[in-house]
Amino acid sequence: MDQYNMMSPQKLAEACAQAMWNGDAASQDLGLKLERIAPGEATVSMTVSKSMTNGHGNAHGGFLFALADSAFAFACNSYNQITVGQNCTIHYLAPGTLGDRLTARATEIFRSGRSGLYDVQVTREDGMVIAEFRGHARTIKGTLLSPQNDSI
Repeated sequence: MDQYNMMSPQKLAEACAQAMWNGDAASQDLGLKLERIAPGEATVSMTVSKSMTNGHGNAHGGFLFALADSAFAFACNSYNQITVGQNCTIHYLAPGTLGDRLTARATEIFRSGRSGLYDVQVTREDGMVIAEFRGHARTIKGTLLSPQNDSI
């Protein structure tokens, strides 16, 4: 039995998140911050910068999607099984604006076999939900952690 099977689910989720974060140049370059991780859950935040605004002065939808997608990725990869997005949708409900601190909270709705379903709410600091994201995840071959690539 390897050391990862002996970890608590929370410690495993934390180790997986650190391993993912170490290789996640996109989230790092966007200034995203992993606020919280737990099995099947993740909270990621970002501040809307000028380069993230669109022609209307609002947060560009692509950056909102990236924020939600990162939270989704950390949540569904919290079990030390490489998991990828199979299908994702987003509904934009209200605008984010320059300087807003946005938070994406991903929650596992269903997980069985190689499939998972995750909902992500993106909120502004005032609590207003500005986007709803749903991601379908698919587990593929491989693990994030291994004795040869110890990320703990």
